[in-house]
Amino acid sequence: MDNQQETSKAASSQVSFYEKHKKIYIREVQGWWNTWRWALVWFTQVLFFGVPWLEWNDRQAVLFHLVERKFYLFGLVLWPQDVFYLAVLLIISAYALFLFTAIAGRLFCGYACPQTVYTEIFVWVENRIEGDRAARMKLDKGPLTLRKFGLKFAKHLVWLVISFWTGFTLVAYFTPVSELLAAFPLDLSGWEMFWTLFYGGFCYMQAGFLREQVCKYMCPYARFQGVMFDPDTLVITYDPERGEPRGARRKGTDAAALGDCVDCGLCVAVCPTGIDIRKGIQYECIGCGACIDACDPVMDKIGKPRGLIRYTTENALAKHFSPREVIAHILRPRIILYSVILLGIMLATAWSLAVRVPLKVDVIRDRSILAREADDGRIENVYNLKIMNTTESPQRYALAVEGMADAEIVGEKWVPVDSAENHEVTIVVRVPPESGKAGANTIYFDIRAEADQKIAVREKASFLMP
Repeated sequence: MDNQQETSKAASSQVSFYEKHKKIYIREVQGWWNTWRWALVWFTQVLFFGVPWLEWNDRQAVLFHLVERKFYLFGLVLWPQDVFYLAVLLIISAYALFLFTAIAGRLFCGYACPQTVYTEIFVWVENRIEGDRAARMKLDKGPLTLRKFGLKFAKHLVWLVISFWTGFTLVAYFTPVSELLAAFPLDLSGWEMFWTLFYGGFCYMQAGFLREQVCKYMCPYARFQGVMFDPDTLVITYDPERGEPRGARRKGTDAAALGDCVDCGLCVAVCPTGIDIRKGIQYECIGCGACIDACDPVMDKIGKPRGLIRYTTENALAKHFSPREVIAHILRPRIILYSVILLGIMLATAWSLAVRVPLKVDVIRDRSILAREADDGRIENVYNLKIMNTTESPQRYALAVEGMADAEIVGEKWVPVDSAENHEVTIVVRVPPESGKAGANTIYFDIRAEADQKIAVREKASFLMP
């Protein structure tokens, strides 16, 4: 009997490790931070959807052409050999992330993250079709009527159009948009169709259904952001000294005994992740500022100063810093170090691109023929030269060889290469028998553009003597 009672108690005390999902009905809000958020939505989407349609030198201005293995960035053409710049770009992105997070928390999450941007767009569509927060809640609780079905169908149809146009646009960065349009929809290749549906489907799922769950459970940034904050990081914070004890201003209530917070709950209703900012800093907060826009008008109505919820730091809140003191503490050694490193990497990258020679040459000696004696008694070696013209205009290159006495290229000494093309040519180098020692001798190939003498490459190679 005792064992049965203990088993029953143990079973009743089990705790679930999974929180049941509750749909969040986000209330629309107007304000300074909301204006900035929508400005970033417009900026990012005009940029994303517009760039594939830009042309440069009779081609798509920005194109990561995987088939041709070339990356076009306006007048810059990058080849697989330029993967170094991709690594640098990732380093710059990482340091920028560290810097902006250390200064002002999750600015990227709240204003520029694709998950935030598309959730904002999808919620706007939802509000236009189904109505405001109260109307949506009433609609979802009600039975399935013809009106409800029509509203839901219209909403999901618009969502699907946005999602799959987003997927199509993303694929257009890797396949020329003109080719995609000509093949759309039935003549698209299998991979193009797959990635369009894949990206479009994920956009529809994450912005339409998962929303805050992506930020809470899927995004790694939400997890490690805590180690990037410190007490002088600007974060959205509720001021408990001002706000507590909270309570509504009813007749007969001693307002002097209450804090500034009227416990209206608007800060929770407008939060895209559904948290209560009054409970302190939480990893779910994406720093969008919606709660500030909701709270400030309430403070205006009750005659209290704005800023009950505001961007500030833990130290400023605890030590009552003035705005000037807050700024002074933001410019701390950590921020200066990040800024110096980031600026240094960006300047070095810009300098590297500015002095970059738009010509690449690979020299491969023909291993099937080590060395042979020509009809005139000289020794010859055969080489394959891969000449990559990374400029946007055709070039004609002069070939020369140095390093051994009387070394000479036999045959054509000029090689024409089209714009942004890779041309392979086989050349023969001959030297007198007395020009070098037996075995490997070092020679140099000089390749220089006829139109611009600054476009030149000097490549080292080995010449075998019998």
